[in-house]
Amino acid sequence: MNKMNPIHRTVLGALFVALCVVLPIAFHSIPDAGSVLLPMHIPVLVCGLICGWPYGFICGLLGPALSCLLTGMPTMAILPAMMIECATYGAITGLILKFIRTKNLTLDLYVALIIAMIAGRITSGIAKALIFSPGITMTAWITASFVTALPGILLQLVLIPQVVRLLMKTKYLPDRYPKGILK
Repeated sequence: MNKMNPIHRTVLGALFVALCVVLPIAFHSIPDAGSVLLPMHIPVLVCGLICGWPYGFICGLLGPALSCLLTGMPTMAILPAMMIECATYGAITGLILKFIRTKNLTLDLYVALIIAMIAGRITSGIAKALIFSPGITMTAWITASFVTALPGILLQLVLIPQVVRLLMKTKYLPDRYPKGILK
């Protein structure tokens, strides 16, 4: 995954930013789908995994901002904390995948995703509590970040590793482990 050239990474990064606008539009036709299925998180997490932490970080900042400007989603009230959360997702997935090498692609992906999902929710919660929504309670944060979002979290944990594995299997992305054995 680290053998892509900067132009390839930039083009993919731009695609993932565009998906941050398009996916929420499709999902928001379902009531409350944005807060339940978390469609904007998917391209940010995938970007961090396959393009690396700087691209994931930038995608996490630009995706929500561009979506807000073009579609009004997320709203301006939610945007700053969401940018912090998504930027954390993109950066952490890329960093973890860069430094963790278990010789098992699936395990590497799950470790990166789970750590990033927890870190993103924590940074968003801290930002909300200290800056953007000082009255937020721990119960409200846990409910929004983990209970309401559980279907989206499960969707990400099922879908994202399969997407990355498929891209490697089709040789669109270089194999993480040169032997070409995907576990």
